[in-house]
Amino acid sequence: MIKTRDIAQMIDHSLLRPNLTTQQIRDGLELAKEYQTVSVCVHPCDVPLACEILGSTGVKVTTVIGFPHGAHTTATKVFEAKEALADGAVELDMVLNIGRLLSGEYEYIKQEIAEVVAVSHEKGALVKVIFENCYLTDELIVKACQFSEEAGADFVKTSTGFGTSGATLHDLALMRKSCSKKVQVKAAGGVRTLDAALDVRRVGVVRFGATATKAILDECKNREENGTLVE
Repeated sequence: MIKTRDIAQMIDHSLLRPNLTTQQIRDGLELAKEYQTVSVCVHPCDVPLACEILGSTGVKVTTVIGFPHGAHTTATKVFEAKEALADGAVELDMVLNIGRLLSGEYEYIKQEIAEVVAVSHEKGALVKVIFENCYLTDELIVKACQFSEEAGADFVKTSTGFGTSGATLHDLALMRKSCSKKVQVKAAGGVRTLDAALDVRRVGVVRFGATATKAILDECKNREENGTLVE
């Protein structure tokens, strides 16, 4: 039987909606602290606030790079990464350049990921590469996995949550199959229930982004107390 903490330690609590107020960001950070999610993912401007509130709680501060379309220049993404790291972020979720991938400009993709990875790893931070799978064929998802691993990324991630669809079990299984065990898989977009969380866990996902964190973990706690929290 798994524990509520096992699921909490899969959740990157997402605070990325563009209309969130500063107070709503604060409330979301307090929720993550209370439920002890593995991390909170905030916009770059909110990294200092997240570090202030989370402090030594053990909840990591994650931010996004090139978000949400991946169309920033490489130099801009590297600058964003450096600034976020200086502000205290320890994990970066970077959107690859979707248009360049669709255009077959594979060396561009690999070089850009490698440059962000280099500045991040220098500071001991992890990099998750976001693909936005809703725009990609299976063949391109496989290639994106290979390029991300070659460039030294720590995770591959399905989506931003702002595309036409989010994570699917098919895509997650394909991504897990297409990377070695050195690279982990994160689901994003559509994991709104405990059952959905358990489904992605079964295909090898170790992280997922969530806005429905409270509902997922409250249900998790109820099932754990009733002895029905099983994989």
